[in-house]
Amino acid sequence: MDIRKGSRSAPTDAIGAVSALDDPSRRRMYEFIRSAHRPVSREQAAESIGISRKLAAFHLDKLVQVGLLISHYDRDSRVHSVGRSPKVYEPAPSDFAVSVPHREPALLAELLLEAVSTSRESETARDSAIRVAGDRGRQLGTVAAGAAAGRRLSAERAMTFTTAALAEHGYEPSQERGGCLRLRSCPFHPLAERNSDVVCAMNHAFLAGFLTGLGRSPLQAVLDPHPGECCVQIRSA
Repeated sequence: MDIRKGSRSAPTDAIGAVSALDDPSRRRMYEFIRSAHRPVSREQAAESIGISRKLAAFHLDKLVQVGLLISHYDRDSRVHSVGRSPKVYEPAPSDFAVSVPHREPALLAELLLEAVSTSRESETARDSAIRVAGDRGRQLGTVAAGAAAGRRLSAERAMTFTTAALAEHGYEPSQERGGCLRLRSCPFHPLAERNSDVVCAMNHAFLAGFLTGLGRSPLQAVLDPHPGECCVQIRSA
């Protein structure tokens, strides 16, 4: 299961956001507010789909709760009115994605964009992409190891760090006998199928960089493709 945030203010639970939009009235109201390009009051939202203000308030507050809308009070409307300013709603400045199994096309796109912007004269486009992937993997490995980075890790501890970090990125790691960590899923599929030469090389560099970032790790990333799995396995050196 992949629950990813598209921005810092993205919904905290993408599954909840999708579930909220399963209600037809709620979905129509959300679409109306997105197309309005201005703050919308409860009365306006209710009128847009022909329901009561009370029911509209319930749906609107639910959309705020899951992070799809933001609400505030429209103080400008109090010029000729008495009492509290009306509550208005706008789309939240966020996006979200849900995929099963977990995929990370955004990470791959980010690496490729960085490769383009930092490309060196002596590099091919492929070389630049591999370099950037390795650098990002090292950064991730350093963070995963924390205070242990730079020190010799036991095979067991290195495997624990690696399993936890790669599970978070959608690799579905599975420890096998003989100190092997098989990666049952590729977070860059199906793009890896379209250009395995570049994507698998980036993936290998990313994972090798991760192990380097762990510190003096006794593990190594080995290209060993299997149908339906990641092209890389993690093995004891």
